Amino acid sequence: MQVLETYKPFEIQEIKLSEWKQRPTKNNYFELVLIKQGKGKQCINYNQHQYKEGNIFLLPPLRCHSFNIKKPTTFVFLKFTDAIFKHIHHKSINRNEWFKEASYILANYNQLPGDIIKNELDRKHIEHLMAIILQESRNYGNESVSLITSLMTSILELIIRNIKNADVLKVSNSNTDHRILKMLAYINENIQKPELLKVEHLASVFMMSPTYVSEFFKKQVKISLREYIIKAKLKLVEIRLLNSDYTLTQIADELAFTDVSHLSKTFKRYVGTSIKEFKNNGEYRLLKRVPTFAG
Repeated sequence: MQVLETYKPFEIQEIKLSEWKQRPTKNNYFELVLIKQGKGKQCINYNQHQYKEGNIFLLPPLRCHSFNIKKPTTFVFLKFTDAIFKHIHHKSINRNEWFKEASYILANYNQLPGDIIKNELDRKHIEHLMAIILQESRNYGNESVSLITSLMTSILELIIRNIKNADVLKVSNSNTDHRILKMLAYINENIQKPELLKVEHLASVFMMSPTYVSEFFKKQVKISLREYIIKAKLKLVEIRLLNSDYTLTQIADELAFTDVSHLSKTFKRYVGTSIKEFKNNGEYRLLKRVPTFAG
C-alpha cells in the first residue's frame, strides 16, 4: 500500500516495498526517513549501514542513496522542501530562524549512512510527530499546512540536538585533540557572528593563547582557520542560492561579506565557478565535500 500526499512546504510519503525503486525526485534539500518495519541496508555514496525498525535517517541533497531491502520494509519519507523559504507568507513561523536551523543541519551533517538519532526519547518524539504529520496530511490536506509546519519546526530542533550531541564532525585519528570538535562546533554555530570568530575571542573561549589558536587549528584540520571560516560561510551561501529567494545583497549582509562584489569574488575563488553558473547548474559544490581531519 502506498499513501502519497504533497502539500508544500513539505512532502510526506508512506510506502511499503519489497525491493527498492529509485524515486524520480531531485532532492535539493534534505529528507527524513523513518523505518516503521523491515530490515536491510542503507547506502549513501557506496557506504552501507544496516537498518531495522525504528531507525531514522537523514538523506542528504543530491547524493546517491538507496536501500537494499532484505525484509519487506515500510518507509515514511518526510521531505523538507525549499518552498518554505521562497515567497512564503505564513505567520506561524519565523522564516529566518527556520532557515538558520535547517541550514545548520545541511551544512554540518556528515553525509554518511546511519541512524541520525542518538537519544531514544528524541526518537520517540520524532516518531510521534511524523505520525501526526502523516495523519494530518491524509485527513485535512492544505488546511493543516500551518500545523504541520509547526510540527516540522519541532523535528528540526530534535535533529539539531542530536547532530550537536553526536560529534558528527568525526576525526579519523583517535589521538586527535578533541578540543577541535568543540571549536568546530562553536565556529559553525556562530558563523554569522564574525566578532565571535576572531582569534582573540576564540583564544578566550578555549583558554589558549592567541598565538597558539591558529597553529592548533591548522595542525588539527589541515587548513587555516581563515580558510575554514570562509568555506563554512560559502556553504551557507550555496544553501541560500539554491533554496531561498534571498538577494545577493541580503546574503552578503547576513554573512558579513563587505558587499556583493566581495561575495562574488570569494565565491568564484573557493567554489571554482561564478554565482550565476552555480545557480544555473543547480548542484552543491562545497557542500558535497565531506571534511576529513587527521591528527
